[in-house]
Amino acid sequence: MHEMSLAESALQIIKDAAHTQGFKRVKKVWLEIGQLSCVEKEAMRFCFDTVVKDSIADGAQLEIIETAGQGRCTHCGSETRIATLYEACPQCGSYGMQVIAGDAMRVKELEVE
Repeated sequence: MHEMSLAESALQIIKDAAHTQGFKRVKKVWLEIGQLSCVEKEAMRFCFDTVVKDSIADGAQLEIIETAGQGRCTHCGSETRIATLYEACPQCGSYGMQVIAGDAMRVKELEVE
């Protein structure tokens, strides 16, 4: 389950931000998760809650914002939204879609004390 290592990375980002910005507690965390990132939202929630126990973010509410996938056809060059990694281009029908957005996860925002 790679969500556990992603949750650990998110906690490290939170700790680093606390160190540089001087806050003591995190109340809410907004995570942007791309539709094409292969991150299961419910698994991420479980892993996040587990990883933040006894940390600066213990008890923090997790908000997940799903971002759309975006692809560029390597054949005709058109750009379009895609929901899966292996979609055909809606313009030319080729299966050479290159992912250009929606395959990442990031800590977007924190509500802190």
